[in-house]
Amino acid sequence: MVIKADRQDLRGQVPALLALCQRAGAAICEHYAHPSAGEFESKGDDSPLTRADLASHAILSEGLGAMDESLPLLSEESTPGEIAGRQQWPRYWLVDPLDGTKEFLGRTGEFTINVALIENHCPVLGVLYRPLDDLAYVGIPGQSAKRYHLIEGEGWTDSPLATRPLSDSHELLVLASQRHRDDRLLSCLEWLESSWGPVARGNMGSALKFCVMAEGEGDFYPRFAPCCEWDTAAGHAILEAAGGALLGLDGKPLRYNMGESLYSPPFYAVADAAHPLWHALLDAPFNSH
Repeated sequence: MVIKADRQDLRGQVPALLALCQRAGAAICEHYAHPSAGEFESKGDDSPLTRADLASHAILSEGLGAMDESLPLLSEESTPGEIAGRQQWPRYWLVDPLDGTKEFLGRTGEFTINVALIENHCPVLGVLYRPLDDLAYVGIPGQSAKRYHLIEGEGWTDSPLATRPLSDSHELLVLASQRHRDDRLLSCLEWLESSWGPVARGNMGSALKFCVMAEGEGDFYPRFAPCCEWDTAAGHAILEAAGGALLGLDGKPLRYNMGESLYSPPFYAVADAAHPLWHALLDAPFNSH
């Protein structure tokens, strides 16, 4: 059965999602300020798991279930039993309770809560919340993208988001993780410099790169290193709603929950999706590796 999302209804869910993310963010901040914040366990893939991850997962799981008990949840911290049969889910929540756990442990502050609603393999709503700053980025593709700021005594204020067109009037800003500098990334940067000219680098962790692009301050985020679907889905929705695109190396938008693996393929996030530079990049030789 195919379920069609009501985009007006999605917009009506935003206040509840903001309140829920604020609650989960407060729990994360409580752990962040605790002397034991650096304690963690290693999961099967050697990625760290902290008390903050688990606290945020518990709050989000309960809260999203209360909003709509018919929608299943796929979280980074879900058990195999909880997501059994996930490939048959036409509509579900896709969540990373603490994206940027290594940044959390490194005390950089560059971590987020990621919440996306997936319908028929596409993100139809995304929320990225920055707990330390009480900032939220919300996107409903085809409808609106907004940044929300929680101000004490005033509640949430909002402002529109929009990506910027690629222009000779500004330096091309490439966003890339500080931890991932493999040969394909270097080849990509060399190609850009030869095809466009000098490029600026902006290094930051977690899904904040999507936020920067949605705010009109970045142009390109290439990712060749492994990451999972819960790392990209919320940012994908926000970037698309703000005017950008998240593309696989085949030039098609990423799709979710399509196979046995929950790893995302290599991708390009672009602010000005119609610019011919990106079409030429997709044809570059290193993309066929």
